[in-house]
Amino acid sequence: MANMTIALDDQLLRAARIKAVQQGTSVNEVCRQAIESFARGAGDAQARMARLKVLAKKVRSENFQPMWPGRDALYAEPAEPPKPLAPIAPAAPVASIPSVRATPSKKPLR
Repeated sequence: MANMTIALDDQLLRAARIKAVQQGTSVNEVCRQAIESFARGAGDAQARMARLKVLAKKVRSENFQPMWPGRDALYAEPAEPPKPLAPIAPAAPVASIPSVRATPSKKPLR
């Protein structure tokens, strides 16, 4: 197996080591898996889309049944009548507020 040296920012390497330990692996293994995925073309968007299309055709060919009956079937079902609302308790009486009249001020405005 060949060895390789790469240059990384200290903070980036520290964060990668912490995350690798949390996931029960090593930075070396994470790098190896990323390079392997890159070399095999798994990171290629076109390859992923082609694989997705193949899987979609396979699902359709195996008498795929949707999980819900569709919009028309949902609207064909009768709607449940609305439940009556609970009566609202009368509000407590509000104390009357005396009216306030504005009286003209005898001071001149500046």
